[in-house]
Amino acid sequence: MKNHTDNQEYVSLVQDILENQEFQKLQGIVHHGHNRLDHSLRVSYFSYRIGKMLTLDYRKIARAALLHDFFFEDNESANCKTRVKTLVRHPEYALENASKYYDLTEMERDIIVTHMFPISPRVPKYLESWLVDLVDDCVSVSEKLYLARREFSTAMSFVFFCFINYLR
Repeated sequence: MKNHTDNQEYVSLVQDILENQEFQKLQGIVHHGHNRLDHSLRVSYFSYRIGKMLTLDYRKIARAALLHDFFFEDNESANCKTRVKTLVRHPEYALENASKYYDLTEMERDIIVTHMFPISPRVPKYLESWLVDLVDDCVSVSEKLYLARREFSTAMSFVFFCFINYLR
């Protein structure tokens, strides 16, 4: 699959967001074992590609999906109560931050604020919103599985190393 930076049409749709200094701060926040900027790019690019294939409004999809996790709370190191609150409320935080920098359409606002359905109670109004919700779920699961596989591989390497040293 092509990298998002190889797709000039996609880059032209989201360039202003990627260059935003506040948005760039997402690169320093751990999210699903990666960073929130990379997660948002994956969700945005895959949603854009699928939306374009389905003849949906891929322009709004690309932009809103990129902004769907535009919040700064560090949910990875928070306690359980805070994590649950952030999980449910972060679409509102992301919408608030995105609205500070961009004039969002009703559809873009809906995509951002409903991307956690059914965990967050707002039901998506548009097919584009449903698409981003589903892609975000798939990307999140993929990121978690990648992290788990990497941790398992590291643990198995350590066990193997210990076993070999034990045999010596």
